[in-house]
Amino acid sequence: MSYDKVFLATAFTSRSKKEVDVLEDCLFCIDKEGMIARIAYPGDSDYEKILSGYGQTEHFTRIPSGSYLLPGFVDLHCHASQWAQAGTALDIPLHDWLNTYTFPSESKFSDLAYADMVYTDVVKTLLANGTTTALYFATVHKEASIRLAEICAERGQRGLVGKVVMDLETECPTDYRDADSATALRDTEEFILKVKEVGRTAKQGVYPVVTPRFVPTCTDEVLEGLGALAAKYDTHIQSHCSESDWAHQHVQERFGKNDAEALDGFGLLQDKSVLAHCNFLSDSDAELFAETGSAIAHCPVSNAYFANSVIPINRFSAMNVDIGLGSDISGGFSPSLYDNARQAVMSSRMLEDGVDPRLPAEERGTANSRITIAESFYLATAGGGESLSLPIGRLAEGYAWDVQCLDPSAESARIPLFDADEPLIDVFQKIMYLARPQNIRSVWVQGELVHSLS
Repeated sequence: MSYDKVFLATAFTSRSKKEVDVLEDCLFCIDKEGMIARIAYPGDSDYEKILSGYGQTEHFTRIPSGSYLLPGFVDLHCHASQWAQAGTALDIPLHDWLNTYTFPSESKFSDLAYADMVYTDVVKTLLANGTTTALYFATVHKEASIRLAEICAERGQRGLVGKVVMDLETECPTDYRDADSATALRDTEEFILKVKEVGRTAKQGVYPVVTPRFVPTCTDEVLEGLGALAAKYDTHIQSHCSESDWAHQHVQERFGKNDAEALDGFGLLQDKSVLAHCNFLSDSDAELFAETGSAIAHCPVSNAYFANSVIPINRFSAMNVDIGLGSDISGGFSPSLYDNARQAVMSSRMLEDGVDPRLPAEERGTANSRITIAESFYLATAGGGESLSLPIGRLAEGYAWDVQCLDPSAESARIPLFDADEPLIDVFQKIMYLARPQNIRSVWVQGELVHSLS
């Protein structure tokens, strides 16, 4: 078999939710579609044949010794429009933050030139941070939302893009909402059809996503209509679910049930659904997620500011709920899933140990809540791919060649690797805890180079 590209590298990938595989000095053979067709290990019968056949050709890339490959990250929850306000107003409650800062900021995207500027920059920034796939909220503006999909296609990022729907007058600003339910549904259908056209031009795939902002900003009519559109066009679905005390209680008061059951009643929980936050899911809610194949986008940095709680990731994972990581720009200030992976570990430790020193240790926390950096890495990669039902997030045969190349010796972001005999699994841990964008030398999506510092 002939290959389009062959890489010689040492790499890290998830073996399971809790274990990391070290792929040392392997040959990664990529086909013309950008998929991993073969991984040859030293000692395999065809290893030397592949190396001699490709090693001196333009199709061969040798990753330098001391640099490492990781799967590209999968960001399951990012408000692309909020990149413009990232790092501001994180000290006020969620409801106030939305109405005072976020909705006025998002309303600016009626200006296509402004939208193009911000969206181009956020896609470029996420790629530079190792994020090869992103599930994006845009705004209510149809044309600007289509432009975000086009930018993903042009820049080579695998983008799943949603035109935001919010039409409930009592919870939405008069100058930033869909005109009415019928207009919201018509615009969403036109958006879906246009983005499907855009996606056919992108090797890596670009996808439309049905996107009710969250139950508190949507009428029953529009929620029902969006469920029907998702079924008609077999699209992904995204929204927020049980994020904070305020949002969770709003849905309970309106419907007499939790978000999960309400969303399911409108046909919005299914195998291509990704719901952000989900901090207040009950066990029966989590069982509903597992039954429908719906996934949780865990946003640990954002949750520290707005969710009023720490989500019990271990408990939901044990219930077979698909879970990945999200940056939640700009509720989360950082575009880096490295930062979010680190915070996921820290938050889980705080949940297990508790945070109120006035309580005895045995009463202070929630037992068996902590996760490791290996588990957090899984959430950022393979967990994200499984949540989207796409062959991404792993370095394995049959998966897309979405990878980031890490150079620990970057002058301005050196990772302390001084012992030549340091176990590679320890090198992996140091990368996950210390890597910065300066360390990410190159990024490929679907076999194509989309970012390079060299």
